[in-house]
Amino acid sequence: METRPPLPPFTRETALQKIRLAEDGWNTRDPARVALAYSEDTRWRNRSEFAVGRPAAQALLQRKWQRELEYRLIKELWAFEGHRIAVRFAYEWHDEATNWYRSYGNENWEFNAAGLMTHRHASINDLPIAQADRKFFWPLGRRPDDHPGLSVLGM
Repeated sequence: METRPPLPPFTRETALQKIRLAEDGWNTRDPARVALAYSEDTRWRNRSEFAVGRPAAQALLQRKWQRELEYRLIKELWAFEGHRIAVRFAYEWHDEATNWYRSYGNENWEFNAAGLMTHRHASINDLPIAQADRKFFWPLGRRPDDHPGLSVLGM
């Protein structure tokens, strides 16, 4: 069986590691790579879309990043216990017409013993923003370690 450390049960330290690994993965905007963190039978609620299985999750991500351009994401720990982690997040992106948005939300994650995510429940709201109001300016890809997180940014 494939594993994705850190494995549950989570401590504060391993929950923070798992969150940063997820953030780093999503900031690649590579659906095939990101989908490997999820179990074959993963179940998602993403906004009003429901995806069941790794291929469906990968297809959802493919559609997402075709629409959400210059995507930059920050995740932050909200709570953890055992094999579950709750995060809050914000990401910035623009559409094809260069209209900028900041999307905010919360996710509830559940993992199997191998550290693969079996359930992902995401609630997300999009806020149109002016380009001048953007806060996430690092080069596309991994957020630099010295870039402030959501709490430091007052989000």
